[in-house]
Amino acid sequence: MASRMNPHPNAHPRSGAYTNAADLAALLDERAAQVLPQALAVVRHYTMLLETQVKANASGRPGPNVITGDYRRSWTHEVHVGAGAVSGTVGTNKPQGRRLEYGYIGPDSLGRIFDQPPYPHLGPAVHTIEPAFLQALGQVVDGGLS
Repeated sequence: MASRMNPHPNAHPRSGAYTNAADLAALLDERAAQVLPQALAVVRHYTMLLETQVKANASGRPGPNVITGDYRRSWTHEVHVGAGAVSGTVGTNKPQGRRLEYGYIGPDSLGRIFDQPPYPHLGPAVHTIEPAFLQALGQVVDGGLS
């Protein structure tokens, strides 16, 4: 659909027509300078929320039970910025994390046989946080946070 300022048939109604490449480059640079800090704030916030939700889910059924609290305390988050990209990581350094999340059937290294059911806590946390995170990122892409 053409807009008033841009006669191209596929133009978005809010699009403009630019005839000066230098002006366009300046506008893109200005927007890029705004997006990275906004994206960093969103990723930092939702990475922290994801860690908090994982810890809440790892505080008893249907997730794993708390015995000493050591496993739950082991969950941490990190945010990285580099090459114009922002990423967040939530994880644990405890070896039981994978077994607790997915369960385990079979022998261990000592030959003991296990039939341990899964106690999901990371996956449900991701499903809880993901919609709000995607909405917040969408706001950054659509023109910034208010």
